[in-house]
Amino acid sequence: MSDLFTSAGLDEDAPRPLAERLRPKRVEEVVGQDHLLGADGPIGRMLEKGRLASMILWGPPGVGKTTIARLLAERANLQFEQISAIFSGVKDLRAVFDKAEQTRLSGKGTLLFVDEIHRFNRAQQDGFLPFVERGVVTLVGATTENPSFELNGALLSRCQVMVLRRLEGDALRQLAARASEIEGVALPLDDGAMDALIAMADGDGRYFLNLIEEVLAWGETGRLSANDVMAALQKRSPAYDKSREEHYNLISALHKAVRGSDPDAALYWFCRMLEGGEDPLFLARRMVRMASEDIGLADPTALMICNEAAAAYERLGSPEGELSLAHALVHLATAPKSNGVYVAYKAARRAARETGSLAPPAHILNAPTSMMKNLGYGKGYEYDHDAEGGFSGQNYFPDGMERQSFYMPKGAGREGPIRERIEEWARRRAERAGKGGD
Repeated sequence: MSDLFTSAGLDEDAPRPLAERLRPKRVEEVVGQDHLLGADGPIGRMLEKGRLASMILWGPPGVGKTTIARLLAERANLQFEQISAIFSGVKDLRAVFDKAEQTRLSGKGTLLFVDEIHRFNRAQQDGFLPFVERGVVTLVGATTENPSFELNGALLSRCQVMVLRRLEGDALRQLAARASEIEGVALPLDDGAMDALIAMADGDGRYFLNLIEEVLAWGETGRLSANDVMAALQKRSPAYDKSREEHYNLISALHKAVRGSDPDAALYWFCRMLEGGEDPLFLARRMVRMASEDIGLADPTALMICNEAAAAYERLGSPEGELSLAHALVHLATAPKSNGVYVAYKAARRAARETGSLAPPAHILNAPTSMMKNLGYGKGYEYDHDAEGGFSGQNYFPDGMERQSFYMPKGAGREGPIRERIEEWARRRAERAGKGGD
């Protein structure tokens, strides 16, 4: 660790943040990532066998990605080189690869740690490939974004993706105990205050230690309560990016909670997205979609309610308008469910693509001119309103195409009577066909 500060022009005794002073010095000291670093974890097994493969460390901020990379280099006796994709370009990459080549000639390998590796463009990512393939560097990339979306397939195929977990209560309490030990004082927090700090950190160990450091700076001699720390400290902003994976994860959770008829979970994910800064009109549009995809004709009012909620939000704005959206959301979650129309629509689209050149049968063709009538357009058409029960049972599919059944109502809610009518119509069509009708 002294080399790190010397290279930065700092004395090792210079004031340092608590999070830096508590940075683990051995792999075994890293908290919350035993599923990777433990004896049975993939990285633990690599270290046990004395080898280290290139990897991508994927996880939220403040869980130890940089620390793990540095400790792996030390354990594997590799030269540690670090660059950030935010501040580095082609020139920096060339320099670090040239240095790794020279280090290799001296008989030592290089672990190249690339922070925010997803920030490199596709061409820059391709630049890593020959050096990884030839073993010039062992690449350890760090990213908070889903590697499947952000990294080249070629680069991913040469690296193992290690998923780091957010730090939960037990791991953060371990950090608090270490902070108390290194500072030589008991933390002035009761159990409720500690729980409040853990909630504020939201899985980010670095932010948690910053909160601890702030509390210690107050110089309190008594024990603080949850209300004390919540009144004085700022909660960490939720990890939410409206343009990236977390956005899609949360909208997926919201949609599936509605589909699963869980209004409480639906409201939770709805509010999580609002707290993260999501556009309420985006949520309104998705709810309109849910009304047709997952409720359909089981409750036709769902679509109307969602449209009215969206209009109410546009009229009222925030924060009043969100209540209208919550109203519609609970209606969706508690409504009877049917994807009958959604399934029918997809099936009909497939059939239309496959049979797109077939003409309608002659009896339902429009015949506005005498010539068209002479050609048989409209001949034999039966006006359904004049038929018994308002149903003629004629064929409305193209000639030469077998009748298809796209819409099959589930029978929930208002689809129950619809299902009964469709079954009766099918019986009458079959009866007409048996009598030689079209």
